[in-house]
Amino acid sequence: MLEGGGGLEAGWETDRMGAPAKTSPAATPADDAAFIAALKAGDERAFERLVRDQGIRLLALARRMMRDEATAQDCLQDAFLSVHRSIAGFEPHGSLGGWLHRITVNACLMRLRTAKRLAETPIDDLLPDFNGNGLRLGEPRTEIRDPETELEVNRVRRFVREKIDELPDGYRIVLLLRDIEGYSTREAAEMMGIAEGALKVRLHRARAALKTLVEPLWDEMGSS
Repeated sequence: MLEGGGGLEAGWETDRMGAPAKTSPAATPADDAAFIAALKAGDERAFERLVRDQGIRLLALARRMMRDEATAQDCLQDAFLSVHRSIAGFEPHGSLGGWLHRITVNACLMRLRTAKRLAETPIDDLLPDFNGNGLRLGEPRTEIRDPETELEVNRVRRFVREKIDELPDGYRIVLLLRDIEGYSTREAAEMMGIAEGALKVRLHRARAALKTLVEPLWDEMGSS
């Protein structure tokens, strides 16, 4: 079923919204004890159901991580292959959905490491400037007009998502893991293979750079 990727890709529909928020677990009771037991027993129908139920949200996650449709599909293929190999060792004290989420994140990180895309890249040009007293130069943009329509909300979401994607991968992934996917500093640092202190520095710089990138939209909304 897993050969060539066709079996997996047939198991989910594509959701191309790409909204920067963690997707909800599937409605199917993925943590049902009998279902997990069937997976551990090697029941292929149970595994096909798992792909159908969880594929949409995990593909959305892979898209956020990778920014490229084909690579996201490949990462999800890798993730489900890993699940198929290691499901016997799954301990039900945690959420199966959370376990799948982490395996998918790790599959994406592995691809990024292989491509050497997680190395820290200078982003000084995107960081704000400060004066000698430590105050930020320029007028702060801390208040914006609330979007009045769903169309405006979607426009803001797409714009922010595009700006997140402009960050170098070493910063973008840290921002995604902490602020979008909701992992703790310790968990994110472990996944990234860096010290917690280094991750905190990257996260602070990534947030500052993103704020700089989205300010043109805040200015536009504030003046409209």
